[in-house]
Parts: sequence; structure tokens; C-alpha cells
Amino acid sequence: MVHDPLRTPDAPAGQSPEAGGERIAKSLARAGVASRREVERLIEAGRVALNGRVLTTPAVKVGPNDIVTLDGEVVADAEPTRLFRYHKPVGLMTSHSDPQGRPTVFDALPPGLPRLISIGRLDLNTEGLLLLTNDGGLARALELPATALIRRYRARAHGRVTQERLDRLKDGVTIEGVRYGAIEAILDKAKDGPSGSNLWITLTLAEGKNREVRRVLESLGLKVNRLIRLSYGPYALATLPVGAVEEVGPRVIREQLAAYIDPENLPVGDKTQWRSAPLPVGSQRRTGPGAKTVSLRDPSLPIAPVKKEYKAGWAKAKPKTSHPTKSRPSKPGPAVIGRNRTGEGPKGPGSARPSTSKPGGRAASAAPAKGAPVRRSGPPPKGGPKRG
Repeated sequence: MVHDPLRTPDAPAGQSPEAGGERIAKSLARAGVASRREVERLIEAGRVALNGRVLTTPAVKVGPNDIVTLDGEVVADAEPTRLFRYHKPVGLMTSHSDPQGRPTVFDALPPGLPRLISIGRLDLNTEGLLLLTNDGGLARALELPATALIRRYRARAHGRVTQERLDRLKDGVTIEGVRYGAIEAILDKAKDGPSGSNLWITLTLAEGKNREVRRVLESLGLKVNRLIRLSYGPYALATLPVGAVEEVGPRVIREQLAAYIDPENLPVGDKTQWRSAPLPVGSQRRTGPGAKTVSLRDPSLPIAPVKKEYKAGWAKAKPKTSHPTKSRPSKPGPAVIGRNRTGEGPKGPGSARPSTSKPGGRAASAAPAKGAPVRRSGPPPKGGPKRG
């Protein structure tokens, strides 16, 4: 037995099903241990103890003075519901532990977060939005098909398909005895190649069964080589970087999820308790041979303008304002000696006439005086001077 300094000496060894309080599965789910169904599996595995006694059945109630342990560690009391958006990268298992020793989502989460469980799952090779919460009851409610939360995915596949064949998925499809509900599929982009087409398809569904998108597209002869979840219910991946975590505000939780949360677990206030730290340089890029940049934004969402960031101490540029076109006066030509502003020569008796300009832009020379020899421009005439 593990020593517990918080355990009181007079605590009873377990309780009967008739005792007052809350069922242990619900209590551990509200504390963020796991969903109710998963808690029942933990009890069957002998990992849950009540007041030092290992439980063998979930038909037990706990009170405020009881001590519950999981794998020898005391389970803290339930906290107000919290919700996080996480951009899951490829190569992580959506599980707290993996029998094969593969890395998990919860191993990759940054420090400082509470104990969290996932709302739904994404397989090893699927990336995108994964919701995390500390409320097992909320996780179970949002996973149920009866809740009918919309999930939106974007798939890159290889093969050939027409929009007409994709439209048939709206009536549902049965594959190997499994019935899948209505799926809205839109062919976004197709690039033909010698061995087939590279396709981008956006799919919208409300069930989210195990490997549903991959199996449905494989039934159409397509091979999915990349799958991204864009949204889950009212929450979207948007521009959340790969591997980043962002907490949803308490007011948003009250407005959108109050119907799925116990009133005593509803958060209060408007500010989040956890602030995400900046990711290391290069951790937001998709690596690997042949990796290409692709838009993970939901095509149905409006594009928000990007605000330019300035470093500390830098002066911000003044915004440019457009003015109506104004007619500007032509630049004055070179000044001519002896001309006034009105273009006239100096006034008074004996003043010379103003010079005139030829089309070529050069000023004409003044008229020669009477009797003065005339200088001709250009080469001299052939044959010498003409005699009278």
C-alpha cells in the first residue's frame, strides 16, 4: 500500500453501493482522469482504490471525505471545466500510454497544463485540431454521435474521382458491414499525372468513427496520403501552429458548452489560466522528404487581415493617405538673362526684342545689322564663290 499523507486514519475501507455521494466513475471523469467508460476499464484492471481498498466494481459512490487513488496517487478534486485547442502533428498516438512505446500526444504537451483527456481521437498519421479537456463528462458528451457535432477534414489523395461520385456520399455508405452516415465531400483541386491525379478533398461529417474518412475514400478507389482535421464543432484549427496549444476562454465555454457541463463545473470569469509559450524556431514546419507547404485553413472561413508586427523600439510607419490627383504646374525652364517673369525683355527705350524659340528648343539668333556680312551654316558650296 502506498503511503498517503492526506489520508485520514478513520476513513472507512471502501463504501457500499447504498452509500450516499457520487458514483465513482462520474467523480473521476469530472476530475479529468478519463471518460466514464474508461474509468470503468481502470477499475476492472484494479488500478483504482477507495480509502486504501482496491475496487473491483464501478457500482460504488464516493463522498467529499473519501480518498480515491489511481495507481497509488491521490486523485485531486474536480476543477472547473477547461478546454484546449491542440494542433496535433503526424507521428503521435492519441493515448496516455502506448504498448509499443510510440510517442503520445500527452508526452508532447508543454509543461504547466493540468491532467487532460482528448475529445475524440486522431490516428498516428492524421494531423490537425484535437480538443483536450479536464472534464471527462464533457469529453464523452461531445464524442457521442447523438450530439452531432460537425467535423471537417481536408484530405490529400491519389487516384481519380469525379464530383458526381463524391456527391453520392451524402446518402451514406456501407463498407464491410459498417454503416457510415452522410458525408459532404467537395473536390477542391485535382492535378493530373501519368499514373493518376493528386486530389485535395474537403469532407464534412457528424460521426467520426474510427478511420472513417480513410475507409470511405478508399472505397472510391482513392489512397489518402495526408489527412488534416480543420474543425470540431464550433472550434477551428485556423492558424494555430503545429504542436501549439491554446486555451479556450471561460466565457466561450459557458456560451457554447453549458448544456454539456454540470452546473457546478462551469468556469467563471473571462480570462484563461494558461498562456502558451512560443514554439522553438523551425518546430512549426512540416519536415521530411518531399514535404511541401499547404494551407491548413478551413476554406469556408473568411480570411482575416494579417497585422504587421514591429520590434520594440522601432518607429511605426505612418499610414499612407490617398489624395485626389491635382494638376501640378510645369517646372520652369532655364532662366534667360534679360527676361522678366512675364517673358518680356527689359522695358525702356533702346531695349532689344525678345528672342524667340524654334520647335527644336534652341533660341534663334538675333537679326544681323544692315550691311553686315551674312554667315552661312554648313559646308561651303561646291565650285567656289559665284562671280557677278
